[in-house]
Amino acid sequence: MKELSLCPRLSKAMELLGKRWTTLIIYQLLDGSKRFNEIESSLPISGRLLSERLKELEREGIVQRTLFSEVPVRVEYNLTDKGMALKNVITGIENWSKDWL
Repeated sequence: MKELSLCPRLSKAMELLGKRWTTLIIYQLLDGSKRFNEIESSLPISGRLLSERLKELEREGIVQRTLFSEVPVRVEYNLTDKGMALKNVITGIENWSKDWL
């Protein structure tokens, strides 16, 4: 039987977006910048896992972390252009789920 090979880009995208909480974190940021504790309080996720996912999204260029040198230090997360490009994908899944799930 012939082995099927998936498109490597689709495979990477599904691997990234399919990780638990990743898409919901992006969904939270679609409305604009949020602080870590705002994201954490909106999802039933541990701070450690949220931090891990945000760092991964930052490495992928999907999320930008902005540090404000205030006392106390303020950090905000927002979507980059690359991250905002996922809006149609995520809202499409949201609409599909409203219709079919």
